[in-house]
Amino acid sequence: MEATKNAGIWMDHSSANFIDLNSEKNSFTIQSEFTYQAKSEALDKGENLMHHKEQQLHAAFYKKIADGILKYDHVVLFGPTNAKKELHNFLNKDLHFKDIKIDVKPADKLTDQERLDFVKNHFKK
Repeated sequence: MEATKNAGIWMDHSSANFIDLNSEKNSFTIQSEFTYQAKSEALDKGENLMHHKEQQLHAAFYKKIADGILKYDHVVLFGPTNAKKELHNFLNKDLHFKDIKIDVKPADKLTDQERLDFVKNHFKK
């Protein structure tokens, strides 16, 4: 029987840190392109455009994360903002993720070691 592929993703609206317990070389970070600079440039052109740009870049950010999740069987999303819930809702709309168990847990800002410990403890259960 093949081992379950588990991963934790600590995220906020600016980045997502994948923590793969099976292989540290598979741990990586995805950065959002909706930076302060992008927000300022869009806001200069109008608030409506800024909101549209924000939605567009968040969707692209979530799509990149979703592509990374596809190789796992069980994922825990955790972090200090509601980005994890937004991503979970994004994934629930896509049938590609129906067989992947996805947990959503609150967490504060954590160091790299605390994130690793959080993921290890989550999958011990």
